[in-house]
Amino acid sequence: MRYFFHIGYHGTRYSGWQKHAGVISVQEVLETALSQLLKKTITVVGCGRTDAHVHASQFFFHIDVEREWDFDLFFRLNKILPDDIAVFDIIPMQGLPHARFDAVQRAYDYFIHTYKDPFLSGFSSLYPETNLDVAAMKKAVAVLPLYNDYRAFCKMPNRIDHTICYVTSAGLFVDKSGDRLRFHISANRFLSRMIRIIIGRLLDIGRGVMSVDEFEHHLASKQTPRIIIPAHPQGLYLTKVTYPYLDLAPRTTFSGTLQSDNDTTWQAL
Repeated sequence: MRYFFHIGYHGTRYSGWQKHAGVISVQEVLETALSQLLKKTITVVGCGRTDAHVHASQFFFHIDVEREWDFDLFFRLNKILPDDIAVFDIIPMQGLPHARFDAVQRAYDYFIHTYKDPFLSGFSSLYPETNLDVAAMKKAVAVLPLYNDYRAFCKMPNRIDHTICYVTSAGLFVDKSGDRLRFHISANRFLSRMIRIIIGRLLDIGRGVMSVDEFEHHLASKQTPRIIIPAHPQGLYLTKVTYPYLDLAPRTTFSGTLQSDNDTTWQAL
């Protein structure tokens, strides 16, 4: 029988979602915990991959078991998992739905603070900028849904089958003080480092180093720039994963301290 697990994690301690030799990953921690509790080797299949130090306030993975467990797996799993990984729901599924291939939309949020704050460190990315041109940044963000080939914003485009992504929405928000920014984007799929590369370009536009026309030219020409510098990983969150048969609201919002401020302090640009 197949089960979907709805989880969230703070990625600072991890090399990313996917297992790699010699480093600690979220996938490895979960497989180790589940194998210990279910007393058999468990392989988990995630809804995607996140880079090292990137977070997820909503993430899904699936496992297959022959028989349902006869104990409170939800309680025991959360008890032995580290504090930076949490299970929100365990959902029995009919048939063989796939956590990765069945997802029809994913949404990410990227948070920036422009002043040093010990309480935001590790949760948001620090860029000590004083005079960002947020109006120009907003114009560039509005261009994103107009294109569907993101080859210019992919770290290694030649290693994948295609670079087509259907961006359904993109927005830039600022808090009332103007000291914190939130970028939101949703699409059917994302490429390697794509969002962090976009953020890096938006910051260049905000600094006056790049024009909006240059930004759009990269998209239109589909040419990968010679030098690509992705933004810091700490501010990036996978915040929503949607399936045709499963559309759950995120259980967490540090997107508590950050994302939920949308109703009170965030202003759309």
